[in-house]
Amino acid sequence: MQYDFRSIETKWQAAWAQGETFRAPNPGEPTFDPSKPKCYVLDMFPYPSGIGLHVGHPLGYIATDILARYKRMRGFNVLHPMGYDAFGLPAEQFAVEHGVHPRVTTEKNIENMTRQLKRLGLSYDWSRCLSTTDVGYYKWTQWIFLQLFKSWFDPIQKKARPIDELVKALIAEDFYVTLDGDITPASLSDENMKAIGGLPGGLKSWAGMPVDEQRTVIENQRLAYLAEVPVNWCPALGTVLANEEVTNEGKSDRGNHPVFKRPLKQWMLRITAYADRLGDDLNRVDWPEPIKLMQRNWIGRSEGALVDFRVEGYDDVIRVFTTRPDTLFGATYMVLAPEHALVDEITADAQRQAVDHYRAQAASKADADRTEAKVKTGVFTGAYAVNPANLAHIPIWIADYVLTGYGTGAIMAVPAHDQRDHDFAKTFKLPIVQVITAPDDFDVQQRAWEEDGLGVNSANDEVSLDGLAVDEAKQKITIWLESKNVGLAKVQYKLRDWLFSRQRYWGEPFPILHGPDGEIEAVDESELPVELPPMENFQPSASDDPDAQVQTPLSRAPDSWKVIERDGKRYTRELNTMPQWAGSCWYYLRFCDPSNEGRFVGAEAEKYWMVSMKRDSGMGTSNPHAGGVDMYVGGAEHAVLHLLYSRFWHKVLFDLGHVSTPEPFGRLFNQGYIQAYAYTDDRGVYVAADEVVEREGKVATITRTERNKAGDEKSATYQTTFYHGDTPVVQEYGKMGKSLKNAVAPDDMCEQYGADALRLYEMYLGPLDQSKPWRTTDIVGVYRFLQRVWRNFVDPETGTLRVTDEAADEGLRRYLHRTIKRVSDSMERMSFNTAIAALIELNNELVALKEVPREVAEPMVRLLSPMAPHIAEELWERLGRKESLTHAPWPPYDPALLVESTVDYPVQVNGKMRGKITVPADADDQAIEAAARADEKVAAQLEGKTIRKVIVVKGRMVNIIAN
Repeated sequence: MQYDFRSIETKWQAAWAQGETFRAPNPGEPTFDPSKPKCYVLDMFPYPSGIGLHVGHPLGYIATDILARYKRMRGFNVLHPMGYDAFGLPAEQFAVEHGVHPRVTTEKNIENMTRQLKRLGLSYDWSRCLSTTDVGYYKWTQWIFLQLFKSWFDPIQKKARPIDELVKALIAEDFYVTLDGDITPASLSDENMKAIGGLPGGLKSWAGMPVDEQRTVIENQRLAYLAEVPVNWCPALGTVLANEEVTNEGKSDRGNHPVFKRPLKQWMLRITAYADRLGDDLNRVDWPEPIKLMQRNWIGRSEGALVDFRVEGYDDVIRVFTTRPDTLFGATYMVLAPEHALVDEITADAQRQAVDHYRAQAASKADADRTEAKVKTGVFTGAYAVNPANLAHIPIWIADYVLTGYGTGAIMAVPAHDQRDHDFAKTFKLPIVQVITAPDDFDVQQRAWEEDGLGVNSANDEVSLDGLAVDEAKQKITIWLESKNVGLAKVQYKLRDWLFSRQRYWGEPFPILHGPDGEIEAVDESELPVELPPMENFQPSASDDPDAQVQTPLSRAPDSWKVIERDGKRYTRELNTMPQWAGSCWYYLRFCDPSNEGRFVGAEAEKYWMVSMKRDSGMGTSNPHAGGVDMYVGGAEHAVLHLLYSRFWHKVLFDLGHVSTPEPFGRLFNQGYIQAYAYTDDRGVYVAADEVVEREGKVATITRTERNKAGDEKSATYQTTFYHGDTPVVQEYGKMGKSLKNAVAPDDMCEQYGADALRLYEMYLGPLDQSKPWRTTDIVGVYRFLQRVWRNFVDPETGTLRVTDEAADEGLRRYLHRTIKRVSDSMERMSFNTAIAALIELNNELVALKEVPREVAEPMVRLLSPMAPHIAEELWERLGRKESLTHAPWPPYDPALLVESTVDYPVQVNGKMRGKITVPADADDQAIEAAARADEKVAAQLEGKTIRKVIVVKGRMVNIIAN
């Protein structure tokens, strides 16, 4: 009987589904076993694309499945779910282009991907499957948004608290209100209170404020709030885009449409309040260090000072943040971002046309383009500011290398000590004043000195920084600024509050009502979910005009959905929708209890699956971590945004007492990519890889214009023998995917070689965290291994089992236990390629046997089970076992059998291999030398020669020097 993988895999996939083999019971359910430790293994869940999976997608899914199967066999209760991140721009754009409702295409895509995943034999608990577009799911996404809306961040306790508690604290005068509408703790000293915000005039008491001002203060403290902010507006798509959805050329990632900066009133989430905790708590989780570094850099914590520069002729001040307040005396001009709120007010009439033209140009550029440009551009506003340190009159410019989204949108320029400012100053012939000592042979007029030194040219009648080192100078000037009420010490972050609105249809509706007097009210939680209205015309209001009025698709919804009568007032629903990130922020929690209709997750289920206890896993003791998911696997492309957003939401829920852990993901693992050859024509356009053929001997030359990373164009010439039809194309290597047209469908591989072969091949390619090449022809190797396993266990002629109950010999028994140890260790490290290699070697030891001893056969099948579950289940059944391998115990090894009783030594004569000896493991050098000399082949080589020296390398080799 030959290895018929098609019937075997179909059989066991059906059996697993029918028996709900991988269902994970929750606490309180009849089959739940509280004596077992838990293990929560999770994939970053996929977007249900219309083209389905390619073989690169399952790389992480297969790895987590192997780990989940292994942990079940180790005696864990394993939660291993799957779902779909299905709202968002791609689905809606596809629906718009094809005239189909996004729910129809989304559900069709989910059905196809579920079929593909099940065909791979992945041991998901499919009873927990969810989609972010399920009404029963996004009800709770809306509920979580309301928790943010109804909360504020207490700067004393450094945690979220209900907004009602803020009102009580203001009434009790635990907090005061600053003149700019912020709050400050009453416990601060009068001097510090005056410095808060850098504004004169003291503080306000809540009791004496008008009702409308009180309401504004509360709205400005919410963790979810409305604000007018500059956004990436794509008129062709009719929506705001996140920074990561805009290319370096200032175009939309989807559709390559122009993107412009414009101010819009948007929902924002106050993630910046959590900046310190988001950075500090990275020390509490087991994540790759490069990912932690990326998050810390994204948060971008900087210590420095806020400094106020008075604008001449106006009551306004320009506030800047600087990490180098010690260089204040060297500030010779100021630069505002083109979008800065003061630009319109302070621009002189003579400069108005030039400023307006420059601002229009800047609005069409991406942030990355602006900050990385080699040539600095800018326009003088015609206005001047006063340097508070030396009262110098300095010009105010606008330049696109300053971004309104970072810092205050304004900088003090110190060209002698900042190369970017130096380049700008040289371009526009602005003064360069040295205020930090440099080596005698260094000329700051030619290049900026950006290293440390002592202060020079930095004194006025009240303060002097001359001769001071940087740290001392920073502290002294900051104290002086605070004493003059023109600055204060400040910790600044690169992190910006999360822009949370999208002008699209296919997203979660906000549970928010807008009243006739501008008041904002939350939908009562009993009224959730706020469902998307059925609409035939859900297209965005596309336009070529970047200044066109913004109209969302939901603005065309019927009044029966859009308008709400309440307490005699007419309210309108919020007409924006949430971004795709919303639903993916918390799905790991819903997986714990997906059918709970009364809570977003039941307290008992959440505490069980999300709290890691210190337990003996059978492989040693593991320490508890701060996050609930024990293994979270996904691509490094989600290093910042998804992970940062999820951590933020989780911390808010933790502060409010809704979850039990301060972090969502205890351990993170980033798998590499599957790469494959891709092909481009003379335009640099990708062509279908499966349509390319190599014509040996027919060499063609392709010359084309390309752009390097700096944006410079160059001419490139290639020699090629690859053709797409009659067109020569260039072969390159890249990540497998739709954009490179080099995807290989897993369905094709499963049909030709089977799911087990595909699983083994992807894991055998190399270490899981490294990118690796795909070559379809190479899958034959692991396919032959599976066939050899089958033949070792099943007679290909009769179909009978080739297993005996007779004991294995000592050598095979030792080999088995060494293999168990190797595979077990590899599993713990997620080094699945080495586990497969160990099994291949063990299988090779069985080839010469007429029958396999049962004491070897059963452990080997169990070892193989996590990686090739279909063939393992079939062999397990043929071995007479009636229960599924899923919960069969992992085979133990005997440490005593790991100790070798004999050791093999290769024997060299004059450096060349001449023989091989086997000696007792405890043999001394003399015994090893004697055995080497006595070996028949070695003795023949030594005949007639004089032995000059014998070198014994213990445990490795013998080398005899003779002539």
